[in-house]
Amino acid sequence: MSHHLIGKASRSDQIDKQNLTIYNPFMGGLIQPTRVDDGADSSRRTIVIAVAVVMVIAVVLAVLLRSQPKNASGPPAYAAKLKLSDLKMSAAENFVGATVTYVDGSVTNSGDKTVTHVMVEVNFKDDMGQLAQRDALPLQVLKTTGPYPEAVDFSVSPLGPGQSTTFRLTFESISAQWNHQYPDIQVADVAVK
Repeated sequence: MSHHLIGKASRSDQIDKQNLTIYNPFMGGLIQPTRVDDGADSSRRTIVIAVAVVMVIAVVLAVLLRSQPKNASGPPAYAAKLKLSDLKMSAAENFVGATVTYVDGSVTNSGDKTVTHVMVEVNFKDDMGQLAQRDALPLQVLKTTGPYPEAVDFSVSPLGPGQSTTFRLTFESISAQWNHQYPDIQVADVAVK
């Protein structure tokens, strides 16, 4: 007889899922299960949350990336008082056999202040006149105190008003696309006293 009742539930044995109340001994009482919203409400909520997250990320990135770019106002006004001339290029092999390229020249301070530091931007071009390499490096004074000239910073050997001196720029490597012409050299920063 028990075989006959398996698989058949009487009306009183069916569970009313609409009014289901479950006793949870761990929670200490009766709880109502939450309904799962299917369909459009769930999709809209997901889309709204995704859009809100994207907007928050965009605002955070905009605030973080809003800093002013360097040299936005161009070189300092005193840069116009420095004249680079008499450029000469040379190359030599260093002790490990690599080629080092030098750009030597003369710098003249036509202003009324003493120059203590100069940064230049050097642009090497390719055969089509496009930028092949850009370097920013300090302009160094060429001093001859021993058998070989030594490149030192302007802080060691400042350039007074109306004075000229020889400078050197040293490049450990230059792009293979370089057209082997003189690079463009622009004064990017100057410190004076």
